[in-house]
Amino acid sequence: MLSRDGQPLMPCHPARARELLGKGRAVVVRRVPFVIRLKDRTPDESEVEGVQLRVDPGSKGSGLVLTDEKREPHDRSTVVTVRRGLVSVELQHRGDQIRAGMRRRAGYRRRRRKANLRYRAPRSDNRARRSGWLPPSLRHRVDTTFSLADRLCRWAPVTGIHVESVAFDTHSLIAGRLIQGTEHQRGPLAGTTPRAHLRAMWNGACAYCGVSGVPLNVEHVRPRSRGGSHRISNLVLACVPCNKAKGSKPVETFLAHRPDRLATVLPQVKAPLDDAAAMNATREQLTTVLATLGRPVRAWSGRLTKANRLAMGLDKTHALDALCIGPLDHAAGDQIVRFPHHVLTAKASGRGSYARTTPDRHGFPRLLRTRAKQHFGYVTGDLVRAVLPTGKWAGTWTGQVSVRARGQHSLTTPTGRINVSHRNLRLLQRGDGYGWAIRSEATQSTSRKMG
Repeated sequence: MLSRDGQPLMPCHPARARELLGKGRAVVVRRVPFVIRLKDRTPDESEVEGVQLRVDPGSKGSGLVLTDEKREPHDRSTVVTVRRGLVSVELQHRGDQIRAGMRRRAGYRRRRRKANLRYRAPRSDNRARRSGWLPPSLRHRVDTTFSLADRLCRWAPVTGIHVESVAFDTHSLIAGRLIQGTEHQRGPLAGTTPRAHLRAMWNGACAYCGVSGVPLNVEHVRPRSRGGSHRISNLVLACVPCNKAKGSKPVETFLAHRPDRLATVLPQVKAPLDDAAAMNATREQLTTVLATLGRPVRAWSGRLTKANRLAMGLDKTHALDALCIGPLDHAAGDQIVRFPHHVLTAKASGRGSYARTTPDRHGFPRLLRTRAKQHFGYVTGDLVRAVLPTGKWAGTWTGQVSVRARGQHSLTTPTGRINVSHRNLRLLQRGDGYGWAIRSEATQSTSRKMG
């Protein structure tokens, strides 16, 4: 909620917002997230106690929650701190899509070079990168989390930011136990090479058919095209025929007729560490950029978050983890007394593509894309309301629109996608690169209140 001059005030209950709008004391500033502005009140005429923004960063998604903390009497002799969750937002990143898109683009580029040139000398790797550089898929996680935190700071009187900062020990994750000291220097490849390690592991034989005494290739069990890594646990030795026959197939499909071989290969394949590496690479930069919002930033450990969540009997979601960030003295009676029952989800969808052609699966241009993004006053991602007077879909529909050059746009509704003429549309809110939705927090809490 905003004041008359646009300054943030304390968040209010939806029923209170409906009452203010019904009396004409407020106007709608933004529909998703829903923000209103009072027409008859300034910050000096309001009691603004301030709220805290708690951020739980993740690789696939992040949770952001606005909370307030108050001191309330527990009994005649003690006073405890109670924390209430006011607004919950779950941000869904698209780093995996960016990574896949860049790999696809690199594949198209390499194909063009190989098709047009017999030989091209490798380019020297002399391009310097600025300090703090991150790959686009990781930079996206930092930028989108900061962008959403910036918006919440503009719409609510945030007095402090609490962020969870977790560092993963990937070597301990691989070993399955805590590794300390010089043990970090004694990995599976200590004193050997990948090929020698694989020869010793598979006795110089093909992992798929068992043949030996033939040339062997280093094979990715989970293909690179399907997200496989170069980790030694994802590598085996394969003869040339098996390597060619497997190609980019999943190993479960390729060895479906050899269950004994499949049972030998699968135990060595371990879960990829992409998520842990992404968190390690972005945690410090996220804290740094959040500090530019002008609010004090405090980083807390994931162990404290887990202890608070278990003590309050909450499920593990990004929104509830964000609510549990920061210290709570449970022995003294501190507790979380309220969490938002409805969580606003923001799925990063981007703002379109720079590509001017649509390629086929081989990378050849298939059709030309229009250079204009706006058609008949609408852009893909805009929130609109469609009023259809007749036909199968007669009625009023609200959703995000996908524009077409001929004016027959596509509208996403809860029941599916429908075609709507631009003449029957009314703009509610310009697209901001996110797909907004609401989900219910289905956890059973031991808290006193749930809103």
